[in-house]
Amino acid sequence: MTIHLRTQADLEDALTALLKLDPRLMPVMDIAGMPALRQRQPGFAGLAAIVCGQQVSTMAAAAIWGRVSAAFDPFHHDAIKAARTDKLGRLGLSAAKIKTLKIIARELAAGQLNLEVLAEQDADASHNTLTQLHGIGPWTADIYLLFCLGHGDAWPAGDLAIQEAMRIGLGLDTRPTVKQMGLLADVWRPMRGAAAHLWWAYYHAVKRREGVIADQKPAEKAVRNNPLRTAPRTALKARAILPAPKSKPQSKPRSSAKTPWRNK
Repeated sequence: MTIHLRTQADLEDALTALLKLDPRLMPVMDIAGMPALRQRQPGFAGLAAIVCGQQVSTMAAAAIWGRVSAAFDPFHHDAIKAARTDKLGRLGLSAAKIKTLKIIARELAAGQLNLEVLAEQDADASHNTLTQLHGIGPWTADIYLLFCLGHGDAWPAGDLAIQEAMRIGLGLDTRPTVKQMGLLADVWRPMRGAAAHLWWAYYHAVKRREGVIADQKPAEKAVRNNPLRTAPRTALKARAILPAPKSKPQSKPRSSAKTPWRNK
């Protein structure tokens, strides 16, 4: 059964079920708090906006998408399909992004791609459908499924912020690889999307605590009282959830991971 995250209540229900499924996540929730549901525009417009934001800063992405969406209002795949390449380039789109948008527009116009159906399919199947498109990598596919379609099992295994959060939260020696992320999250099916929201919230909470909040003792005590048990079906061994030590600052993810909708 496919779970959808389309309202804050949907996310809270999914996380409640997730904590019952895997009580190891309770200390993570204690630190992160209940995350807010993140949503983006569905349909072709939502996917196009993510493509526009690939490999550029958040500010640049917003500026480019603002120009593109204003130039084609209402934003429809037929308009992008018919648009001149030089016009799209003047709006700030690279040749690679123009090619990607035009391929997606042609697939939609020909009826070869149905974005709405992806929300109902198995997350892995939908992921594979999107990544077959030129210019759509795993990260872009998963972010679209999660934020634009509200797919409750979408799992952005390549997101650096989630990787770093799980490194800290699971007490791992190194940031997990994409393959390891898949193994670690397997126990959370079909609610991996809810887990992603939780880990993003944990990432931001931990980074704020490391950089701003001076008195860490209450949080540290709460964490120590919630030992992490070994997860079923997990290839990595996990230790107690602990915030990063003050004396050894944690390595920060590359700038591309400042928000979970920045990179391809």
